[in-house]
Amino acid sequence: MAPLNELHWAWQIAIATLLVIGGVFSLVGAIGMLRFSDFFMRLHAPTKATTLGVGGVLLASLAVHWTQGGRGLHELLITLFLFVTAPVSANLLAKAGLHLKLPSQCGLPADPAAAEASAKASAEPR
Repeated sequence: MAPLNELHWAWQIAIATLLVIGGVFSLVGAIGMLRFSDFFMRLHAPTKATTLGVGGVLLASLAVHWTQGGRGLHELLITLFLFVTAPVSANLLAKAGLHLKLPSQCGLPADPAAAEASAKASAEPR
């Protein structure tokens, strides 16, 4: 395995760019966690920005393994697992927050079952 400083300059630039992009997205996700005020807004920071940040770092790691003759299977599996599980966990957390009626700045959506029941009750003749 060759040290990273002996790689072709194009690979070095590509790996450094992926690391910087990953770091910027992770930083934006961390700032979003601090700045957003309620649960539903804070849910976007780790699921969107931080997922892309970790993805950028994993792609850089994959590029390093490719340049050194490896397959990078571990990085591919981690990236796949991350991009599949992050949206699913965010969806489950959002549903749990709606179920618990956590406060939100933009208000909670109306309960479709309750809205349908009230519409049926108002449509029936008295």
